[in-house]
Amino acid sequence: MLKPLALSLALLAGAAAAQEKPVVAAVNYPLAWMAERLGGSAVDVMFPVPRGSDPSYWRPGLSDIAAIQQADVIALNGAGFAGWTTRASLPRSRLVDTSAGFSDAYIATESVTHSHGADGEHSHTGTASYTWLDFAQAARQAEALAEAMQRRIPAVSDSVAEALPKLVDDLEALDAEARDSLVALQGTTILATHPRYQYLARAYGLEIEALEWEAGAMPDDDQWQALVSRVEGTGATLLIWEAAPPDAAVARAAALGLRSVVVAPLATRPAEGDFLSVMRAQLSDLASATP
Repeated sequence: MLKPLALSLALLAGAAAAQEKPVVAAVNYPLAWMAERLGGSAVDVMFPVPRGSDPSYWRPGLSDIAAIQQADVIALNGAGFAGWTTRASLPRSRLVDTSAGFSDAYIATESVTHSHGADGEHSHTGTASYTWLDFAQAARQAEALAEAMQRRIPAVSDSVAEALPKLVDDLEALDAEARDSLVALQGTTILATHPRYQYLARAYGLEIEALEWEAGAMPDDDQWQALVSRVEGTGATLLIWEAAPPDAAVARAAALGLRSVVVAPLATRPAEGDFLSVMRAQLSDLASATP
């Protein structure tokens, strides 16, 4: 048995070793999940966005920025996601824009300004930023992140190289599953409560028209009336919610002839499961809602 002094020294050594783990900071959950898959227990993954905040529009405090600045790799999504990253002083040598390799495939969007919970008023303008909802693009983002981790953290290069093929295989399998399972929804108009699904629509041949509803909230009367107009104009029978809505909202949508399906884009960490398991379940739910 270790004596008290030896035990204390051992504990201090263990704490120091833990603190010396390389850190990968990520601006959204998909990138954090990829970093966790790639680095395993050899890295600490920092995803500081609080639950309930939208990572697209979250504004980090000074202490958050200071911590992110110290990370060995700072994984950016690109495509205008997390606008604060363009204003903060972040070390360029540690940044990786994971979607830069397919920036010519970005989708331009219209400008719409509205309020979004605690994150305040914001605009959907310029470029659609939820790039990972095209799962083939997500695989390319994983490859870009892996390359940056190998370059910036040589100690984990071999383990990252070993983990990458399985991660890419999983994302490519998800892409194939989406292509197969969503075919029956092609040729119909789908309504969505928020403009998050541009890359999902393009990748899998879907026509998705977006509303501007607060995630998980009960729409007001004007919003319901706008939905009625959309249903009458499009013949839509399927409504995608960004977050689980109140039961009363589901019932009211059903009264309009709409089936409700929750498809969380997973910019934030899910309460249960991980990116792969949750997205597979959501694809299954979406396919099951086929007219």
